[in-house]
Amino acid sequence: MEKVKCECGHVNPYGTVICESCGKPFFEEGKELLDMRYEGVARRSQSYNKTIIDKIWNFFSSVKVGIWIIVITLLASSIGTIFPQEFYIPPGSNPSLFYQDEYGTLGKLYYSFGFHNLYSSWWYMLLIASLGVSLIICSLDRVVPLHRALKTQRVTRHEGFLQRQRVHGVSKVDNQAETIDQAKQLLKSKKYEIFEEEGNIVAEKGRFSRWGPYVNHIGLIVFLIGCMLRFFPGMYVDDNIWVREGETVVVRGTDGEFFLRNDKFTVDFYDDADARFQDALVRAGSPVVKTYQTSATLFKRVDDGVVGREPELVEVARHDIRVNDPFKFNSFALYQYAFKQNEISQMSFELEELKTGERLGRIDVSTYDPSSIYDLGNGYLIEIIEYFPDFHFDDNRTPASRSRIPNNPAFIFKMITPENEAGEISFVGIQTNQDINGENTHRMRFVDIDMNHVTNLVVRKDHTLGILIVGGIIFMIGLTQGMYWTHRRIWIQKINDELWVSAHTNKNWYGLKKDIETIVTSTQLTMPVDKVEEEEKKM
Repeated sequence: MEKVKCECGHVNPYGTVICESCGKPFFEEGKELLDMRYEGVARRSQSYNKTIIDKIWNFFSSVKVGIWIIVITLLASSIGTIFPQEFYIPPGSNPSLFYQDEYGTLGKLYYSFGFHNLYSSWWYMLLIASLGVSLIICSLDRVVPLHRALKTQRVTRHEGFLQRQRVHGVSKVDNQAETIDQAKQLLKSKKYEIFEEEGNIVAEKGRFSRWGPYVNHIGLIVFLIGCMLRFFPGMYVDDNIWVREGETVVVRGTDGEFFLRNDKFTVDFYDDADARFQDALVRAGSPVVKTYQTSATLFKRVDDGVVGREPELVEVARHDIRVNDPFKFNSFALYQYAFKQNEISQMSFELEELKTGERLGRIDVSTYDPSSIYDLGNGYLIEIIEYFPDFHFDDNRTPASRSRIPNNPAFIFKMITPENEAGEISFVGIQTNQDINGENTHRMRFVDIDMNHVTNLVVRKDHTLGILIVGGIIFMIGLTQGMYWTHRRIWIQKINDELWVSAHTNKNWYGLKKDIETIVTSTQLTMPVDKVEEEEKKM
């Protein structure tokens, strides 16, 4: 790919259509206006197409490809909002059952295609990465040669360059030097920067606005990097934990370093007898929460974290967690999110002989972590064969559990007695007591229940927020830079006995022509012609 040497002596890269220095067009077919979007510079994507790297570069440098990537990413993102993502379904729910139960066949397909975890899927991350690559290559493909061309340009331009500008005119004046000097002073008053060469001038302002789109791209790239960093360990945590009163649980996202104990959960409701709120409470139709909080204690693990060993904890801090008053520690924050009152924490059963009604012993079964065997003595044993915390019958009429939360506990007991050492099977739940074998002599009788309050806390940690904010600020700077300023250039050049005036701007031609009118009204220069307007008048 040989470089192109212009008659002015400047050597241009292969593919250049307008000399970077003097502006001479290398292709004279017709006299149409010059394409000044990138100053006629050679872009790599338009010059090289041999190697696989060239083809990849050319693919991602295409604006059309970039737009299609954006469209596909937006469509994919919208699919993720049809049904809630897995993070937002009720904690403890089985996703494979939840989506089908709640949304039917569409929900089942939604889960089967992996849309329930769309924003962390490999293909969605690939789309985001492709968008970033497209932005980087598009920017480099244009900004590097554009910067080189603007830096290399001379004041004195080739006649063909001036003639093929959109705004161009020829004037005859009595004193060229005096007219140019007057024009200089008038343009300076308009905040133009003046460059001179051999008695010719170019007035320029707003060049920095040309970099606005590329500053936008930098902002978007920084923003995308911030988004992708959210999937790196330790950078971003957005999880939740359910903590029962008196319970100590590990704080998710802390790698087992921190534990939290729910010392007490309190909730206050508005008084329905208060005349101030009575109308609103009547409309609500149920008690309305006034405030709720979790009095919590934070612990830090100080042992070596051996699996199976009870953790050695040291108290770090205490805090009353309320809505908009989180518990902050070590880059983490715990927010009060929700609560559940009167969750079943323990169920009590008695072994009863069916014929005599004699009660042979009682067991207290934790719904959170039930034991597998309970010894009542005298040869009586109760074994829990299966436990369903949230019991229901699935499509095949088989007992199953919707979640791990004890909303509707049910048990399959095996009752071993001296009379029947092989054991009898019984299915017991709330308002359910079934003899599975049909010939039982004993049954498990439900006698008591204990309740507990449960609080739901959101665990947040975000080291990417600063990166996202920086990316947004850079994007807004680029948007302002490219929207509110324009790059304007006015050439006044002596050619033979005439003064040629040509002008170009990347937008707002009306404003550019108003600046030229300021010169024309105070000098002997005539108003140059806007060729586009002239063509429109002829049509």
